[in-house]
Amino acid sequence: MNPELLQLLGDKAESLLQHKCKTIPAEMLHLPGPDFVDRIWAPSDRNNRVLANLERLFRSGRLAGSGYLSILPVDQGIEHSAGASFAKNPVYFDPENIVKLAIEGGCNAVASTYGVLGAVARKYAHKIPFLVKINHNELLTYPNKADQILFGTIRQAADMGAAAVGATIYFGSENSGRQIVEVARAFEEAHQHGLATVLWCYLRNNAFKKEKDYHVSTDLTGQANHLGVTIQADIIKQKLPENNGGFKALNTGGSSYGKLDERIYTQLTSDHPIDLCRYQVANCYMGRAGLINSGGASGANDFAEAVLTAVVNKRAGGMGLISGRKAFQRPMKEGAKLLQLIQDVYLDKGVTIA
Repeated sequence: MNPELLQLLGDKAESLLQHKCKTIPAEMLHLPGPDFVDRIWAPSDRNNRVLANLERLFRSGRLAGSGYLSILPVDQGIEHSAGASFAKNPVYFDPENIVKLAIEGGCNAVASTYGVLGAVARKYAHKIPFLVKINHNELLTYPNKADQILFGTIRQAADMGAAAVGATIYFGSENSGRQIVEVARAFEEAHQHGLATVLWCYLRNNAFKKEKDYHVSTDLTGQANHLGVTIQADIIKQKLPENNGGFKALNTGGSSYGKLDERIYTQLTSDHPIDLCRYQVANCYMGRAGLINSGGASGANDFAEAVLTAVVNKRAGGMGLISGRKAFQRPMKEGAKLLQLIQDVYLDKGVTIA
């Protein structure tokens, strides 16, 4: 393995790189590869224009031809407010710098809002695939509420030359029913227009926070993934799991929530991070829909955390990483370096499927 990557993994290197998954074997998975579009998506009901845009995603950036994806997402100007997101690096108030970072970082695509991508579409939409985020959680309603609302139309995304659209559903929230219907209809229309679809399958409910934060529990996030692929998301974006047992925790004290089988915890998962992530992959139709994990918030150990997340995702059978704040909340050259380190994990033949 690349010595720089090994150094960043530190004392976790052996556990992550030598682990053999004994829960859901790799042989059961549909793994990423150069032929993924032909092997997995071509036999589906997706039309040729969707297949062409999926192929375009996989043929762009430093990971071109590998079957893996590295995407820069910068929708935080709405999701987390522009001031809070860009104060560290005000150049990213300008949409062109967001696209420039994705290009310099060697990404397969850049994901952002209608406004950001539309502002520079004629200059860049033919140079790097655009992924237009169609809904957002705005933060000006008082008090703040957790809801995803549509900000535009599929036609707008198609007209600006986008290759794909993305959306978020807050599974478990009081608004999730409406969001599922809205996004399912939008994704159907996107496929009709030849656009690929990416779904942020996030959980959102205060009840999910108990002795642990079960918003990142593998059993709950896995089920969110399964709902996402049901509405024909081509690619699922999910946070890396940090714990397990969400269904169990919510079925205590006389309450009844969801359905579970004890074998989820005794046979299909373990407490190893790769096994937890593999359960997420399994819920994406055993990898027929690609799983990309998010890079998480920016912090003191961004480079090490990004490499660790990439190793876990790749060895679990995932399709890549979508990392934003770790990259754009630092000088552009440093941000590009971080994105390329992530890509190095997927290019490194020493990092194999567990």
